Amino acid sequence: MNSICRFGLLVTGEGEESFLPLLFRTLMARAYCQFEVIRRIGQRSPRTSQRPNALKMVGTSRRVPTRDEEDIGIPALGFLRNHPNSFVLLVDDLERDRLAISRAVFDRYPAALDGTLAASGLQNRAAVHFLVNMLEAYYFADSSAVNKVAGRQVLAADHPADVEQIGHPKNDLKRRWMAFDAKMHGDPILRLLDIPHILARPDECCWLRTIFAWCIGKLGAVDALYDETTGQEFCLDSGCQSAVTRGQ
Repeated sequence: MNSICRFGLLVTGEGEESFLPLLFRTLMARAYCQFEVIRRIGQRSPRTSQRPNALKMVGTSRRVPTRDEEDIGIPALGFLRNHPNSFVLLVDDLERDRLAISRAVFDRYPAALDGTLAASGLQNRAAVHFLVNMLEAYYFADSSAVNKVAGRQVLAADHPADVEQIGHPKNDLKRRWMAFDAKMHGDPILRLLDIPHILARPDECCWLRTIFAWCIGKLGAVDALYDETTGQEFCLDSGCQSAVTRGQ
């Protein structure tokens, strides 16, 4: 059997730091792989000015790493070097006010990764993806998971349209379920969340499907994905994917 395939997660939120690996439990059940958080990096905004000229370390030809490279690129490099068959996945929220500038938001992150990983030829083992508008949006696509954790009917049914279009899902859920706490309830909800069910409608959840498409592609590349039907289960052939993040 192959050595385990590891996905290191760079996350931007406190809740995601605690439980985001559970989002991928369907893959972990089908392949010899695991997901783990490397570190929380904090959310980045698009750059408003050109990157300054690279500074060189005194007495050497090496340049001083940028803050993004220190926070993002260097931890990613360490993880990839320490684990064979490993990949790095940076996951951020793309809230409504940033959706219109999604390309600019996206561009900052690969710059931090590639600036560090390219010298070692590892840049193709890392990618940047988004939850839209935030993780809680996907709870609305699996009402049974939310209702079981709440102990009552919070959601009468699955959201009838694309949950990635919900303006502020966390606030919306809070209005329906006053006791909802994103961090406390995120763990048990994600343990029940049915990702194949959420991705069963091919015209919806384009950004989330793109995350799973990238992970499944990497698993296939190292022969760690043993269930050949997984791609069909996530509608990878027929379903929409994000034009911003799918090319990685």
